[in-house]
Amino acid sequence: MEKEKVLVTGGGGYIGSHCVVELIEAGYKPVVVDNFSNAVREGDRDLPESIQRIEKLLDTSIEFHELDLLDRPGLEKLFKKHSFSAVMHFAGLKAVGESVEQPLRYYRVNLTASLNLVEVMQAHNVHNLIFSSSATVYGDPQYLPIDEEHPVGGCTNPYGKSKYFIEEMIVDHCKAEKDWNAVQLRYFNPIGAHSSGLIGEDPQGIPNNLLPYVAQVAIGRRKCLSVFGNDYDTVDGTGVRDYIHVVDLAKGHIAALKKLKETCGCKAYNLGTGTGYSVLQMVKAMEKASGKEIAYKIAPRRSGDIASCYADPRLAEKELGWKAHFGLDKMCEDLWRWQSMNPTGFSKSTAS
Repeated sequence: MEKEKVLVTGGGGYIGSHCVVELIEAGYKPVVVDNFSNAVREGDRDLPESIQRIEKLLDTSIEFHELDLLDRPGLEKLFKKHSFSAVMHFAGLKAVGESVEQPLRYYRVNLTASLNLVEVMQAHNVHNLIFSSSATVYGDPQYLPIDEEHPVGGCTNPYGKSKYFIEEMIVDHCKAEKDWNAVQLRYFNPIGAHSSGLIGEDPQGIPNNLLPYVAQVAIGRRKCLSVFGNDYDTVDGTGVRDYIHVVDLAKGHIAALKKLKETCGCKAYNLGTGTGYSVLQMVKAMEKASGKEIAYKIAPRRSGDIASCYADPRLAEKELGWKAHFGLDKMCEDLWRWQSMNPTGFSKSTAS
């Protein structure tokens, strides 16, 4: 039997690349597109370094096209060439702070890319979509843990709003087109890396997320972590988040692909562990995994930050048969293995 082809947009990035591994291991044939906005080119092949490493890891070859989803003719050409059974849509800009400074860029890129994708899917009779959404669509939590019935749309930044708008667009499209199936996966805080240490999160420039920053302090690339606020109403005053191992997250996408087969209509699921950890608890866990002391200083709160955010992940377990298996120690061990094997990430240079 021929393998089902799944288009993976943004497949060179952190979460996309880990999903490519799981797709191949589950017997699918991923076709990857990426515009290199968050993927690294190394060597003479026009292929993201992450994808080259997956080819080595799994002893396979992966079809890749350099493509920006804003390039509508390029997208049309791709859909003429292939018949996809489903699309996993990861491509987009994703830095909260940057989105506050450059809102129009975030709306243009994230919304136009998604609109182009859904329209071209519609034109080519591809009606199965998995969308990479975010817990940011919930805004400031009205209650904890956050389940899928929690109101959405009260977002605190343009990045979150762009995810919310795309979700709504997909919901409305599925209502109008009854033969469409879509699963919107609302990620909490993905961390960690594949246990091979070959792929992981490689932020370009100063990391926006806590764990990559902590890992760079541990490896000596950064001097000191700033902890933004220690007067929140939490266990130790620092912000609490639901961290999930990226491999668990990727496996959630395979479960979602199977759900699409049930002609499920439009569904949304949280992907989280249901457990929140504070910034200082994460620092301690990384100190334990790395055997290094991690210097930090307390800084003022960041505007738009919330005290606590963690998932109620039971719906995904009930309807997708999926739940997170890896705990905090494993997340930190795998992150540290990736960081220590790749002190400068995917690129060989030492520029920080």
